[in-house]
Parts: sequence; C-alpha cells; structure tokens
Amino acid sequence: MRLVVAERQEFVMSMHAYRGFEIYPLIYPHVPALNGCPHNYDAGFDAAVKICLRGTTDTLTQSQTFRLGDASPFNNAGDARRASVRYAENIIDDNRRSQAFFSSAR
Repeated sequence: MRLVVAERQEFVMSMHAYRGFEIYPLIYPHVPALNGCPHNYDAGFDAAVKICLRGTTDTLTQSQTFRLGDASPFNNAGDARRASVRYAENIIDDNRRSQAFFSSAR
C-alpha cells in the first residue's frame, strides 16, 4: 500500500497490534525522488507512524499520525520500522497514563 503525503511516497510496511490499537509504520526515503529519478536509499530513511483505534465493526473511530523527530535519518528501513513501532507504543502507554486522547481503549 502506498500513501502520498507532502509530496513524498510513504510505504506501509506492516500493521502491528498493541493494547487494542493498530500501529502502521510509515517509512520513506530521506531524500525524495525527483521527477523520473530513482530513490536515493543510501541517504537513509525517515519515519512516521499512524496509530488507529477501531470500533467493533471494523470502522475507524480514531487515528493520528506522528512523525519521528530524529535529527538524522535511519540507516535502513528496518531500523526506521522498529523505531516507529517503539515510538507508537510509547505514545500509547504515555497517553493511557495521562488519560488524554485514545482514553477509550482498553
């Protein structure tokens, strides 16, 4: 699945379930491809993560996307994906403690 956001292609690598939420890592090349040019994967990867809460009938009830704020790009897509999942888990855990958004999850 490909999503186009802010003129960059993001790739949904996989879905992870955590405490009743769906976590979608969004990994994309650090340097965007220019018209007709291939991606420069040697420049590393940036990452974001989409956290979704679904209703009982597979309807999306809530979702938010967060960009990882790392100063430098990740060396490879695997590192970026793992960091995205950890980041989302931390967001979910921190918000469960503070009763902020996503407070309706189990």
